[in-house]
Amino acid sequence: MKIVAKKKLWKYLFWLGPFLITVGLTVGLVSEQWGLIPLVFLIAGIVISGLGIIWQSYQSNWWNRRSTQAGTNALVATLAVLAILGLINFLGTRYHLRADLTEAQLFTLAPQSRELVSVLPQPVKVWVFDINQNPQDRELLENYQRQSSKFKYEYIDPQARPGLAEKFGVKDYGEVYLESGDKRQLVQTVNENERLSEIRLTSRLQQLTNSTTAKVYLLQGHGERQLSAGKGAISQAVQGLGDKNFTTSPLNLGETSKVPQDATVVIVAGPKRGLFEGEVKALQEYLNRGGNLLLMIDPNTDPKLNSLLQEWGVRLDNRLAVDISGESVVGLGPAAPLVTEYGKHPITKDFGNGNSFYPVSRPLEITSVPGVQATPLLRTKPYPSSWAESDLQSEKLEFNADKDLKGPLTLGVALTRKQTPKSTSTPQASPTPSPLPSPTTQSKTNPTPSPSPKTPQALPLPSPTTQSKASPAFTPSPTPSSQTAAESRLVVLGNSNFATDGLFQQQLNGDVFLNSVTWLSQQDQQPLSIRPKEPKNRRITLTTTQANLLILSSLLLLPLIGFAIAVIIWWKRR
Repeated sequence: MKIVAKKKLWKYLFWLGPFLITVGLTVGLVSEQWGLIPLVFLIAGIVISGLGIIWQSYQSNWWNRRSTQAGTNALVATLAVLAILGLINFLGTRYHLRADLTEAQLFTLAPQSRELVSVLPQPVKVWVFDINQNPQDRELLENYQRQSSKFKYEYIDPQARPGLAEKFGVKDYGEVYLESGDKRQLVQTVNENERLSEIRLTSRLQQLTNSTTAKVYLLQGHGERQLSAGKGAISQAVQGLGDKNFTTSPLNLGETSKVPQDATVVIVAGPKRGLFEGEVKALQEYLNRGGNLLLMIDPNTDPKLNSLLQEWGVRLDNRLAVDISGESVVGLGPAAPLVTEYGKHPITKDFGNGNSFYPVSRPLEITSVPGVQATPLLRTKPYPSSWAESDLQSEKLEFNADKDLKGPLTLGVALTRKQTPKSTSTPQASPTPSPLPSPTTQSKTNPTPSPSPKTPQALPLPSPTTQSKASPAFTPSPTPSSQTAAESRLVVLGNSNFATDGLFQQQLNGDVFLNSVTWLSQQDQQPLSIRPKEPKNRRITLTTTQANLLILSSLLLLPLIGFAIAVIIWWKRR
């Protein structure tokens, strides 16, 4: 009787466990506070239930049953699967792993965009004033947001929040604005035919976060490329510079006689007539004080820049670059070299084996000059695919060993040279301040207005006792440790057609131009240009005969073959 009573007691205690667990859950859920009381009920209920299960299994020899072992194994396996799935979901919410399997990486941000967003100095937000949320635009914004917690975006209905729309000056649906602090800038207007552009968004983001503005001057007066829209103009290239926060202005050296002190880069784009000797000297002086110059020289022209180029070890070849490799591939003529080989340089580091082409180009000859570091940027394919043609009048282009030059040909080169400020004063020390330099001397040696971070304006101020020897405007020839050398940069391209309207946006042409100017500006923190991503055309083009054959084979021939096989099988089994 005692054993029976003890069994009944444990049975009642076993039911007490679930009761206490229910009480603990009820108290916690109702009060919404999981304090000491609900936790005590829960722990007590779990302990009693566990002891009851152990006692029952001991009394009935439950653990030794085969069904119990099988059920336990199934329960453990189920719990393990649930734990693994929970862990995978937990890791999936904490760490994002995406794989873009498209050939052109259509759904992945360019390295330039990722680099810029990852180092944002302050929070930025994109406001999209539109009712419809395009999935493609949202995906692009999500990609930006994954790079940094400082990047946010929000879709706004202008009708629902008219005050915010008025604050930004919204005039139409689809306008996209970028905001950072008290700065706001229109990115673009999206619609059904134009989606949000990574190129524009990154460019505007760079303009908004970068306080420095570089000044680019484009030389005019010698038949150079027109800056406004027109035939053979480079208006798209100028617009591209504006998108990258460059300020552009025309420059006529015949009127000013010297390059302005605020010039970060000077561009000479396809001059048809020669420069005056004074203009060439002004460009040389500009380079000597740490300037940066981009020369784009076409064949059959003589800009009279030989004296300047000779100092840098560059000679313009008067022959025409011929490349027959692009004729059968992309339909280019032999006078439009197709370049897929690029030098190891910041301008071309991300080009890979991409295409760029240069209609009517001249080769460049590079020789070694002390103090000048030269890196070829653009090289054509080896002979017999390319060569330099000397007979420019012949309609039939063919290689002549006695007059022509075998490829590969260099069509572009980037050069750097360290500049040391030269002295224009006597080396005697004087405790009195030095007199102001003459205008001629100042144009050659005064580095103060130069915006480049590597120009002599970063020199430390000398002490009064040595000012006549170490003044930035008067540097005789002290020891190298007492002065800082400025770096001049020069890019020479044997073609300007590639940057004209229409060709600028083709393949890598625009990137060659924009990357060259960006590198010349010596703003090393500024990302280079972003190439637009376009899906490869995988469509099959069929002739009329091929299309008719495909229709007949799919609608008539294949069904007849299947029917014939069925008849044969039926006949054999009959």
